[in-house]
Amino acid sequence: MLGGMSESSALDPEDRKIVTLARSTRARNAVPEGAAVRDETGRTYVAGTVALESLRLTALQTAVAMAVASGATSLEAAAVVTEAGGPADADLAAVRDLGGPGTPVLLAAPDGEVRSTTRA
Repeated sequence: MLGGMSESSALDPEDRKIVTLARSTRARNAVPEGAAVRDETGRTYVAGTVALESLRLTALQTAVAMAVASGATSLEAAAVVTEAGGPADADLAAVRDLGGPGTPVLLAAPDGEVRSTTRA
């Protein structure tokens, strides 16, 4: 809690947007995780978990890959909506590879409540 407000209510509107997009993707696609990243120009990339027989990617890895494939050179922020207790090491590594070691990764519950912010 920050000054009597939950972490979610204290979010910057752009951070709230990526959490909302990640949550919507998770629900719409009925996947374990939804994620969104914002690049250096403010563009947003949204993805869900990929679980094919020959390819498995977390939602955050997929969103980072989409950003890279679209020409992004850096990330401002990332969000993942999941029931997991924290972002996977592989997720943090993917965000760090594109965004650098200080990129914030917002972890939200399925109801959209942000539980924590980690630096990649």
